Amino acid sequence: MAQQSITSFFKKINHESEEKKSDDCEEVIKPKIKRKNPFDGDSPEKKRTSNVVPESKETNKESFKEHSPKKGSELKITSAGEGKKGADYNPSKKNYNPITDAFWSVNEKVPYLALARTFELIESESSRLKMIEILSNFFRSVIALSKTDLVASIYLCLNQLAPAYEGVELGVAETYLMKAIAQSTGRELSKIKNEVQKEGDLGIVAEKSRSNQKMMFQPAAHTIDGVFTKLRTIANLTGHSSMNKKIDMIQLMFVACRHSEARFLIRSLAGKLRIGLAEQSVLQALAQACAMTPPNLDNYEEHGLNQLINLNETAAKSKVDNVALIIKETYCRCPDYNKIIPVLIQEGIDGLEAKCKMVPGVPLKPMLALPTKGVHEIFERFEGQEFTCEWKYDGERAQIHINDEGKVYIYSRNSENNTSKYPDIISRIESVKKSSVESCILDCEAVAWDCENKKILPFQILSTRKRKDVSEADIKVQVCVFMFDLLYLNGASLIKEPFYERRRLLHEHFQEKDGEWKFATKIDSNDIEQVQQFLDEAVKGNCEGLMVKTLKTEATYEIAKRSKNWLKLKKDYLSNVGDSLDLVVIGGYQGKGKRTGTYGGFLLACYDNENEEFQSICKIGTGFSDEDLINHSSFLKNHIIKEPKHYFRYEASHEPDDWFEPIQVWEIKCADLSISPVYKAAVGIVDAEKGISLRFPRFIRIRDDKTIEDSTTAQQIADMYSNQDQIKNQDQTGKSNEEDFY
Repeated sequence: MAQQSITSFFKKINHESEEKKSDDCEEVIKPKIKRKNPFDGDSPEKKRTSNVVPESKETNKESFKEHSPKKGSELKITSAGEGKKGADYNPSKKNYNPITDAFWSVNEKVPYLALARTFELIESESSRLKMIEILSNFFRSVIALSKTDLVASIYLCLNQLAPAYEGVELGVAETYLMKAIAQSTGRELSKIKNEVQKEGDLGIVAEKSRSNQKMMFQPAAHTIDGVFTKLRTIANLTGHSSMNKKIDMIQLMFVACRHSEARFLIRSLAGKLRIGLAEQSVLQALAQACAMTPPNLDNYEEHGLNQLINLNETAAKSKVDNVALIIKETYCRCPDYNKIIPVLIQEGIDGLEAKCKMVPGVPLKPMLALPTKGVHEIFERFEGQEFTCEWKYDGERAQIHINDEGKVYIYSRNSENNTSKYPDIISRIESVKKSSVESCILDCEAVAWDCENKKILPFQILSTRKRKDVSEADIKVQVCVFMFDLLYLNGASLIKEPFYERRRLLHEHFQEKDGEWKFATKIDSNDIEQVQQFLDEAVKGNCEGLMVKTLKTEATYEIAKRSKNWLKLKKDYLSNVGDSLDLVVIGGYQGKGKRTGTYGGFLLACYDNENEEFQSICKIGTGFSDEDLINHSSFLKNHIIKEPKHYFRYEASHEPDDWFEPIQVWEIKCADLSISPVYKAAVGIVDAEKGISLRFPRFIRIRDDKTIEDSTTAQQIADMYSNQDQIKNQDQTGKSNEEDFY
C-alpha cells in the first residue's frame, strides 16, 4: 500500500515538473548525529583543461583571492558543471572558483542540493568568519551562473518566504510534518515520533528515513527556485482542506530529496533551520560575494571572477567592509530583497542608494538609544550641545505609514505588520494629520490609555490586546498614540535632517487630539535641576523615564543604530547597572520542593553579534510567581532540544537539565555585574579569559516585541560592566559600542 502511494507521488511529481531529471540515483548517505564536517580531508584533484579558470595559490588569510582569467583568454563556462556530482560540492574549499567548483552550468537553475551542502558545512562550522566565507562562495556561484536564483537563495538561507512585514508563514506544525514523512516512506508514525524524541531534530530523522527508503526510480531533482516556489504555495494555501493539500505537497517534495536535502527541507518547513546563520551574516556574505564577483557584470571572461585579485589584504578587506555598509544601510531603509537584489544585478552596489529609497508601506529599522545611569551622565555626554528631553513611554513602538493613496500601515520595532492590531488608530488617522499631509512615516509609541482618568496605563495592560485581526467594536483596552519623530513627508525622506527640523515639521503638519493623539511631552533645557525635575514628572506620569536627544548637531535619524545621539534614562535603572537587560532563555533546571513539576531556575544568555553565539550570563530563579513558573515551564517544554546548539557558549558545570531552542527573550534586572570564571558573557572583551555575570538577577517580563538577535549584546554587557561606579576608574579594554549598527 505504501509502495502504491509512493508510485503515485512519482507520477504526479514527474507530470508536474518541467525540471531536468537527475542522473544521480545514489541512495542518501546516513547522516552523522554529531556535527562533523562532511568534507574533512582532501578531495581528489579535479582534472583541468585549457578552457577552465585555474586555481591559484593562497594569497591572504581572508581567502578573498583566486586566479581570474586574463583578458582575452578563453572561458567556456557552459560546460562548467559537467561530470560533477552534487554530493561532492564544497564551497568551503580554499581558492574556491565560483564556476569550475560549481556542479551546475551557466543559466541552469541552481540545484537545491548545492544549498543543502552549503548548510551542512555551515552547521558543522563554529567560526562566524568561516560561515560567511562558505556562504559567500555559494552566492558567488549563483551570481556567476544563475543570477535569477539569488533572491530565492537568500530567502531560503534566512528561512523566510517574503519580507518580514508581509507576514508570510508556512504554518505547518511538526505533527503534520511527521505525518507526511510517515506516509511518504511507509514508516509508522509512532516510530518517527520516538526517533524525534531521541534525536531532538526532525530534520535528522527525516534524512535517515529518506536514506533508508528504497527507490524504484529517481524523481526530478529539486532546484532552489522550485523549492522556494512550492514553499510559498504551501504558505498561501487556505481553506477547509488546506492542511491536507499542504501535506500532499510536502510528500511530493520529500520523496524527491537527495542526500541532505531532506534534513533542510523539513527544517525549513518547521521554521527552524538550526544552523546558526543570522541575518547579519547573510548580509555580510552577500557583500563579500558582491565585492569579489559583482552581480552587475555579464562578461566574467573580460572582467574576471575576482575583483579583489589585484588588491592587498588591507585594501581588499576595506572594499568588502564598504560594500557591506552600503548593503546593510540599504536593507535597513528598504528591508525587501525582492527590491534590493534586482538593483544589485542590474546596476551594482552604486545603484542601491538611488533605487532603494524609503517608501511608505515598507518599514524601516528603528533608531535605538544608549542607556545612561543618571542626569549627570547626560550632561557629560552632551556637553556643549543643544538637546531635548522627552518622556519615555511604556508602550509599543508604532511606525505609522500613510502612502499617496491614503492607505495606512502600522509596524512594530521588528517590522512586524501590526496594521490589523490597531483598527482604532487607523480610524482616527484623519483627526491627526492636517490637509498638507499627502504621505508620511511617523515614529510613535502606542500606549494603553485610561479614558476616564486620562492617564497612561502600564504596558502589561496593552499586552492583553488581541494581536491580529482586531475588530474595533471588540476593543476593551484603548490606546493613545504619542508622536515623537517624523521620518518622511510628502515624498521626501527626512532622516538626514536634524531632529530640530524633523520635530518642527511634525508639529507643523500634525495636531493633537485629547486621549487619542499627543506629541511626546518634552523640555529643551541645559539646566540639570530642571532635567531632574522633568524626570520625576515622567515617573509620576506612569512613564519609564526620559529619552534625551541631540537637537541640531549630530542629530540625524540613524536607522538601526544605537548611537550617542539618543540616550535613555529609565526610572528603574539600578544605581550601579544603568539598564535592564534583555536576555535569551537557553536552559532550564528542574524545580525542587514546592517547585517540583516545573522548572525552578533557568540559564540565560546574552548575544554576541560578532561571533553570532549565545553566551551564558547567569542562572535565575527569582522574580517569578507560581503562575509564571507554570506558564514558562509549559511553553519551554515544547522547545526542548537534545543537546546544546554549537553556538551556545557555557561552562559545563552549569549545564542545565534541559536545553531549549533559543526563541524567547526576558527582561531582567540585577544589582550589578561582576567578572566571572564560569559565565561566558563578553569573554575576551573586559577580561581575556573570564566572562561577566549578573548579581541577584530577577525576572521582570517576557519581551515578545524582541527577537533573540535583539537581545542585549556581549559588547553592551561589557560597556555596562565598565560603566559601573566601582569600575569606572579602572583601565577599560574592548571597543566602544556607541555605533552599534543593526
